[in-house]
Amino acid sequence: MHIEPGIVDSAKMVFAYATAAGAAAYTARIASKDIGLHGAASLFVRSLTAGAATFVFFEVLPHFPVGVSEVHFILGTTLFLILGAAPAALGLALGLLVQGMFFAPTDLPMYFVNLTTLLVPLFAIEQLARRVIPMDTAYVDLKYADVLKLSLAYQGGVVAWVAFWAIYGQGFGIENLSSVASFGVAYMLVVLVEPIADLIALAAAKAMRPTAPNRWVAQRLYTA
Repeated sequence: MHIEPGIVDSAKMVFAYATAAGAAAYTARIASKDIGLHGAASLFVRSLTAGAATFVFFEVLPHFPVGVSEVHFILGTTLFLILGAAPAALGLALGLLVQGMFFAPTDLPMYFVNLTTLLVPLFAIEQLARRVIPMDTAYVDLKYADVLKLSLAYQGGVVAWVAFWAIYGQGFGIENLSSVASFGVAYMLVVLVEPIADLIALAAAKAMRPTAPNRWVAQRLYTA
């Protein structure tokens, strides 16, 4: 989902700064709630875990350029379901930053663009989960249809933001729209894989279900 350098020029980056600032403010809000629920140490550990996982997803798992961006297995819903919204957001931001600083410095000018693309869909599925998952259902008990809804929403959000940035930066030219379309088609194929990854992760968590409350995962993972 990395927007290629140059797609949004420096004159238009102010909007990316604004959206990233909004995402940061919302992250701070949910992080504060998470600390109240789990404690600061738990948030720190889960955020580092999410950051390390994000780096692996971006740098180690298969990824390839298509159209205006790259197709990655972000597994944002997996991070959300296992670790919680705040650690997932902080981890995605951290993993993206580490990758840019040490492995892909040419991506750094697009950091705030890519940060918005990752985090806003995450916040959307946080709200969606409140509405589509019954309050008496722990995340380890979710079915394929449940995680498919979340994955569709997350990946669809990513594609929508990539399309927005491409059109915002390069306009409605046929070549640009064709590149956006090819990226969108390729990326939505990820939706077929990510719910399976989510279910595998949830099945593993269910098999390791603790007998006492566990502060190192999202509270909703085991407790409805």
